[in-house]
Amino acid sequence: MDTGSSPSLFPLHRCKTIHLVDNLRKHVHESGLSKRIELVITSPLLRALQTAVGVFGGEGYTDRMDILPLMVANAGYSERPSISSLNCPPIIAIELCREHLIESDEDILWKANVRELKEEVAARGLKFLNWLSTRKEKEIAIVTHGGFLFHTLSALLNDCDPLEKKEMCKHFTNCELRSMVIVDRSMTGSDSSTTNYPGKIPDGLDLPSDVASENLEKEKSNLV
Repeated sequence: MDTGSSPSLFPLHRCKTIHLVDNLRKHVHESGLSKRIELVITSPLLRALQTAVGVFGGEGYTDRMDILPLMVANAGYSERPSISSLNCPPIIAIELCREHLIESDEDILWKANVRELKEEVAARGLKFLNWLSTRKEKEIAIVTHGGFLFHTLSALLNDCDPLEKKEMCKHFTNCELRSMVIVDRSMTGSDSSTTNYPGKIPDGLDLPSDVASENLEKEKSNLV
């Protein structure tokens, strides 16, 4: 499918258990999706990072000076070996697509005595999608949290048909992967087609068909 300037998104609910990550990684590779993904965006929370690296990262890491590990062994007490950064798409962590803000001295967006409202989560999600629309990549995997996805999609699809909205905003199950295309309506038709042809080559004055025919007859008479 030619999506033009619209990126294909693969929202993924982060995984809680190791075997779910392994199963999803197998699916991503067997389906060929791993070869299409140009960028992986993940929530900065550890469990999301582990899912992103476990699914889209390289193979087991071997000690090489020229290649760094994408994740070290036993990260977060996972009892998992190191994962290589070789032959995998870039993975970046973005604060905008994280779960509800929580009370923590290390949480730079957290506000004391104030829990982030659902409306604020949705607004943050829309801001994240606006930022996402500036990316040049066309195939992007997003590893985030079910609550964030639910509130963001609900706000994004607010003016859609109720049945369609209900279907697309269903809560994600653990480690679920969905495929969707986000279209910026203001950009519809903005990409120039590679098959377009400008015409008027060579350049010249356009004439009505009857005048052009008359001139052609005169040229034939002059040739005779």
